[in-house]
Amino acid sequence: MSVIPCEQDPRLRAEIDRFAEALRTQAHLLGDHGLDEESFYASPILRGAIEKLRGEFSATQRGKQEFSRHVLNHMEDRGLIAGWEKAKGGARNDFYVRLNSGRLAVIDQKGCLDGANTNIFERPPEADEFVTWSLCTNTGADPRRNAWSGIHTRLSAEMISRNQRVDGVVIWDMICGSIGRPCPKLSRFGEPIRLTSLGPFNTPPPCIYVLPAHIPSLARPAVRAQPLAGVELLHAFHLAFAGRDDEVNFVDFELAEAGDEILRRTMIWRAGVLQHASDMTAIRRV
Repeated sequence: MSVIPCEQDPRLRAEIDRFAEALRTQAHLLGDHGLDEESFYASPILRGAIEKLRGEFSATQRGKQEFSRHVLNHMEDRGLIAGWEKAKGGARNDFYVRLNSGRLAVIDQKGCLDGANTNIFERPPEADEFVTWSLCTNTGADPRRNAWSGIHTRLSAEMISRNQRVDGVVIWDMICGSIGRPCPKLSRFGEPIRLTSLGPFNTPPPCIYVLPAHIPSLARPAVRAQPLAGVELLHAFHLAFAGRDDEVNFVDFELAEAGDEILRRTMIWRAGVLQHASDMTAIRRV
């Protein structure tokens, strides 16, 4: 049982750790800085170079945006959505999707869900559906830790504290199914390979999490996930990319009060089986 089918590749993680250790202890041998070992590590060169690379990786969104455009175009071309547009500059959200029913869905894109950025969202008043889409392209990240941290620790606490509904979460990006993040959906014995070609990308089905239509409250402490068809955008993702019904995740929330604390429990179901659940834990916004 797992919060998400894929898992971190321990060999890749070990290789990354080894390289990081080599960089930490042997970096003074690189480049032409002309410093001896002690002077090099006393200087800001290594830290500055690491921060520069981190900034460049974070600022380079072209790959994610290209993948997102291909995904939404594919859904539109197949008639599963009526159209889409990117949010105007300065808008907090990322994409506005016109659904075939005439409803409007708004997508808020995030990176890895275990970051504080997950807590920062605003459901626009005009949105009929509001979905978080995580594109975590860090191959060294732990997908199970990210999924649980995002859905339980961060999103559920924010949703309840601010009474802001999120209808669903999509965890899926262009490295899914690659050697950096093998996808178990592609290795089912006896099944055809379910890859969809999107321009330069070949992608497996997305991981979809359907959340409740109501925020839990003391008056209504237990809320259950909506049906997949109840969130039209998630249903379109599911149909467009060869998803199987037994791969869709349904998220329930429960609320309780203990003294001056508000507690909540998160439960994730897949194929009718409870995959992961928290205890009743206090809401502490992170």
